[in-house]
Amino acid sequence: MSITRPRRQGRPRHAPPSDPGASAREQILDAAGALFVERGIASTSTRVIAERVGIRQASLYYHFATKEEILAELLATSVRPSLQMVERIQALVPERATPAAALYAVAAMDVRTLCRTPYNIGTLYLLPEVRAERFDAFRAERGRLQESYGTLGAQAAAEGVARSVPAERIGELLIQLVEVVIQIRRSREPEAADTDVIASSCLRLCGLGESEVAAARDESRVLLSRFD
Repeated sequence: MSITRPRRQGRPRHAPPSDPGASAREQILDAAGALFVERGIASTSTRVIAERVGIRQASLYYHFATKEEILAELLATSVRPSLQMVERIQALVPERATPAAALYAVAAMDVRTLCRTPYNIGTLYLLPEVRAERFDAFRAERGRLQESYGTLGAQAAAEGVARSVPAERIGELLIQLVEVVIQIRRSREPEAADTDVIASSCLRLCGLGESEVAAARDESRVLLSRFD
């Protein structure tokens, strides 16, 4: 007489997933983002990330080989959408958009992207670990975004500013101004008004007057509606 053995089930999770609708990869990124911000990169291991998700460490390695690979993906999500958007907007200058409106639109979209990154990942930008060679791709993408800010800022700048400040310096200042929203998130939840304040400040930094800022703001609304 043969005995039918029950089919062996896969190994259960240690704990239920935080978001049952998310994929395992998304849950790993979510858990890692929280841990990196809470505990720092050095104090967060793949074992701790796996435990937070509720999976075994071996299952995590199916998606990511190292915690640095996880961090690289998280950093990319904080800059890549803005970089893709700025390239699309720059293609409209000057035939279908003024540089000032394009700069406002880019700054506004970048602020919104940084507001949506889980656990305020931007706080990790200046950590020593992110200077390592393995994060060169992230720094290169952020560098391209900064260059785009510089180009648009120089094009939009009032005559005096354009002559006295090189485009690369304008880019440095503009990207730092936009990223102030990272610090805002450390103390409170950003509001819609913060986006306008920061984007408008970018134009003022370039020497534009209030009437020019208002005109660029109005034009940018039409510009951004093309990408909704």
